[in-house]
Amino acid sequence: MLIRENPFLRFVLPLCAGIVSGLYYSPDDIVFISAGALVVLLFISGLFFNRSLTNTVYGIALTSALFTLGSFLYRSEKENISVLGPGQALYSGILSDFPEEKPNTFSMILRLEGRMAGDTTRSVNGSILLYHSKGKDVISYRPGDRMIVRCSPVEIVNRGNPFEFDYRFYMENHGIRYFAFTDSSDIIRHVSPEHRKLIHMALIIREKIIGMYKARGLSGERLALVSAITLGQKNMLDQDQKQQFIKAGVMHIMAVSGLHAIILSLFVFRMLFFLKGKLKIFRVLITILILWIFAFVTGLTSSVLRATLMYTFLQAGYLLKRPVNAGNSVLASAYIIIIIRPSVIFDAGFLLSYSAVIFIIMFYRDLYTKMRFTSHVTDFAWQSAAVTVIAQLGTFPFTVMLFNRFPTWFILSNIIIVPVSSLVIITASLVSLTFPLRLISWYIARALDFLTGFTQLLTEKVSSLPFSSIENIGMITAECILLMITIFLFTSLLLKRRSVPPLLAMISLLFLIIAGTAKSIKTKTTGELIVYNTAGSTTVGIRSGYMLNIYSDSISSQEVSRHKAVLGLKERMLLLDRNPKLIMAGGRKILITEILTTKMLTELYPDYIILRGKKPLIDKDAGYTVRSCKLIISTGVSSGFRMPYGLLRSDNVFNVRKDGAFYSRL
Repeated sequence: MLIRENPFLRFVLPLCAGIVSGLYYSPDDIVFISAGALVVLLFISGLFFNRSLTNTVYGIALTSALFTLGSFLYRSEKENISVLGPGQALYSGILSDFPEEKPNTFSMILRLEGRMAGDTTRSVNGSILLYHSKGKDVISYRPGDRMIVRCSPVEIVNRGNPFEFDYRFYMENHGIRYFAFTDSSDIIRHVSPEHRKLIHMALIIREKIIGMYKARGLSGERLALVSAITLGQKNMLDQDQKQQFIKAGVMHIMAVSGLHAIILSLFVFRMLFFLKGKLKIFRVLITILILWIFAFVTGLTSSVLRATLMYTFLQAGYLLKRPVNAGNSVLASAYIIIIIRPSVIFDAGFLLSYSAVIFIIMFYRDLYTKMRFTSHVTDFAWQSAAVTVIAQLGTFPFTVMLFNRFPTWFILSNIIIVPVSSLVIITASLVSLTFPLRLISWYIARALDFLTGFTQLLTEKVSSLPFSSIENIGMITAECILLMITIFLFTSLLLKRRSVPPLLAMISLLFLIIAGTAKSIKTKTTGELIVYNTAGSTTVGIRSGYMLNIYSDSISSQEVSRHKAVLGLKERMLLLDRNPKLIMAGGRKILITEILTTKMLTELYPDYIILRGKKPLIDKDAGYTVRSCKLIISTGVSSGFRMPYGLLRSDNVFNVRKDGAFYSRL
């Protein structure tokens, strides 16, 4: 029944399955040719079974074709990122966005076109992340500018900490595999072209709109907030503002999403009320046009693109006088986005946006009709609460897995803050539209300033409420998938009654319990030594079951928090002093020290030596007594530190800064 109502489900599921398979296996060309030939044969065979109501052979052929297509597209996307040669070279390319200010540098993304080394020039693809030193030259850089840059690319790598965010995978999915450091002397050529791509022009328009807000008196935190809410420009926000919105459970209003597209489309559509009768077609077309302009200006994020495509499909159906299934429109928009960029299915924004809207389409109406209110105010509050609850059900597994937290006051915050933020979006649009009329736009900007401040005040109040956020919770990918399936089936069972067999829901719950139990048993019965790859400090973890003993010279570590959250560990913190620390764990001796002497090694005879301190002191003769040890150089040691020659075999030395976090079973 679900597939009959939403036929695009037949397209999206096998396509996504093919893309996911690309994570584990990248077929050769001969495999794709063979698969293509097999699919063609299946389609031809399906012609002989076309007399029946359902053609199983055709279904198998279509599923196989889409699976193969997904795998091929994902491989092609990855292979489209060129491997850059070692050493310094000149690179030509196009600036993708405005430079983003960091504490010590500006970050810029350069979409590469060519590599020039000596007398040779070759074409390259992909982008490079440049950390450019601060200077006056950065002010003149705009999206679409052509550059020739001298740099030495370095491949992006992960730190290797337990359950950390896969930064390398994330950057590769956005076409970036390398980074480099540059300054003004490395910009060999900078040209502002007469004609830019549409996406670059849209980003420039976005900055001009922010300039309009500034010109009408908005500044500081309120300017940063209105820029984030209306245009998705979050670079101006400080960390405290972001944390308040995260704790309040309304971070989605700062990430331009389908909510913004819906508000804008309804506002524009109603503003054009005078276009009636035969002119109604222009009302629809103008609304669609403005919505697409908004999508381009905000950077074509997955959520906005999804909402814009959905609205376009729905209105196209209206103009053609054909009913359009909302669920099928969502899946159709997903199909288009995935075909354009297959790796988008791994983006947090894509997962959160589509899971929320699919749950809303599937279950909102069923929940809303469970209760009826005669009062318009109460009914509006119930509508908001119902949408919020259903959306949170859809995003809960991803929220916990990706962010290790869950906002507890999400119903209250969404009922109160979202309507106010909707007024912010509408008022900000009016400021832009009336900007040439100085006096009118100034008064509207005052209203915008008040509404933005009020939104921030409400968010501060909600985020400061007791137990506003459940912290340090997490799960692995398998648990997330099983929990999503279980929530979907039980929600269907409760709200749609006979749509799902109770046995199926119970089986999914059983698998979820088995997965959680297996993880629990593995964690409880094992131990390990971890030297975390932290920035500028030494952090050593010794886990015995659910107890994680942390030995560190810093108070807190995000890497440790993530590890604790996913496995549900209890932490015991022990601050290191200048004295050597010998620890017995799992029948092994672990020595944490910044001094290494022959006498110390002879007396203690450790299995693991963890060096700390900026410049550890090591006896020249110490190597004769430590050749059987594993020596780990922590990130607390200066990057310029060099081991005495011949102290240990290279395979016995592990540099955390270079090789990533160190693990060993105990």
